Amino acid sequence: MDKIKKIEELKEKRNAIILAHNYQRPEVQDVADFVGDSLGLAIEASKTDADVIVFCGVDFMAQSAKIINPDKIVLFPEPGAKCPMAAMVDADSLLKLKKEKKMNIVAYVNTSAEVKAVSDICCTSANAVKVVESMPDGVIFVPDENLGKYVKRFVKKEILIWPGFCPTHQAISSEDVIEEKKKHPDAVVMAHPECIEEVIDMADKVASTEGMVRYARERNAREFIVATEQGLCYRLSKEMPDKKFYCISHAVCPTMKRITLDSIIRSLENMQPEIVIDEEIINKARKPLTRMIELGRD
Repeated sequence: MDKIKKIEELKEKRNAIILAHNYQRPEVQDVADFVGDSLGLAIEASKTDADVIVFCGVDFMAQSAKIINPDKIVLFPEPGAKCPMAAMVDADSLLKLKKEKKMNIVAYVNTSAEVKAVSDICCTSANAVKVVESMPDGVIFVPDENLGKYVKRFVKKEILIWPGFCPTHQAISSEDVIEEKKKHPDAVVMAHPECIEEVIDMADKVASTEGMVRYARERNAREFIVATEQGLCYRLSKEMPDKKFYCISHAVCPTMKRITLDSIIRSLENMQPEIVIDEEIINKARKPLTRMIELGRD
């Protein structure tokens, strides 16, 4: 049987919805009910009437869906799809720093459930500035130092930045952008705020993946250089076939690409692997996630 048809049958049987991040494989994006950035996926997870959520992304995203929907079954087709940035901060070390500095914690959504549980509010790249501005005093910002440095450009308060990073975005260099600009001199440069400062400084627009989609749709420009994980270029090209999008060829997140149509089928057939989180952690982590969703985008 055709894999797409099989997935549709299993979705109907399980009353399931498939949520996929913008960095997923093209074929996974095509079978998803919703494709978006971290904030968009969190919002969609909070609204769904489905009994089962199949989350196609990385581990912290699936955990967030479970935290928001503790009574639903959240399936994560590839448990090995772990975010390396999220692994760069742990709850115990963060709590120790919080007690020492006596500062509130703003946790990038790219963190574990345990880290969210000890944080005061979460943010995504789409609303990090707004979230930090909403805090009464200075904050500890974890775990992405590049996003933290970007927020510092706009917020005049003390921000203590945790030393973490996304390996995929960290590897995008100014030379990469210059090379693409040589080949496509009329192209507009869009960059994700997880990129290093030199790339940020070269960009015409700095935005979350969803922000890039919106920006490209609204601009009259016909060509765009996309400085983020290359999976976004598929969605951009699919939704705007009259425009050209040039990705950074080596900007590939290997863990995002682990989920396949076969692993989605296995997950729906076996109703495994399922995200299971301690109830106390869920209850503590839900508040900072909910506050993030309520603030919305910048």
